[in-house]
Amino acid sequence: MIKMVKLYNRAYFFDLGIHFECRRCGACCTGDPGIVYADKNEAARIAEYLGIDFSFLVDSYLYPIRAGYGVREHMDGRCFFYEDGCTVYPVRPHQCGTYPFWFENLRSLKKWKRISETCPGIGFGTLYPKEKILKLIHSTIKTTVASHLMDNEDF
Repeated sequence: MIKMVKLYNRAYFFDLGIHFECRRCGACCTGDPGIVYADKNEAARIAEYLGIDFSFLVDSYLYPIRAGYGVREHMDGRCFFYEDGCTVYPVRPHQCGTYPFWFENLRSLKKWKRISETCPGIGFGTLYPKEKILKLIHSTIKTTVASHLMDNEDF
């Protein structure tokens, strides 16, 4: 707990907050390859939303990662759920919903500026205060760690 308090009390380039509103442009869904995690509950919501069996969803769109699943990508890095827009946007995995507020994007102002060049939602819309940004970062780090530490049956 003390470490988290220290993280919340230190200075960041986003101390005054960051404006962001998802424009649903797909830049984060079609860019560089990466891993998008979905736990079993998120995967079940996606299957229900798409009206498909859970096993079909896993076989066709996901791959197992210890405590949950990773979302498959096409060869060009495009998410399997992206087809002229996110086909599961209302029930997308938590990790997707927290973009661009990921630890790797907020490590430095230089990295943030690079991300801002590809994400047209940055700088517009809702003001996210520092405290909310840090909570979003923390929530995705917890998911990432859990997916590596727990067995698929335990998540």
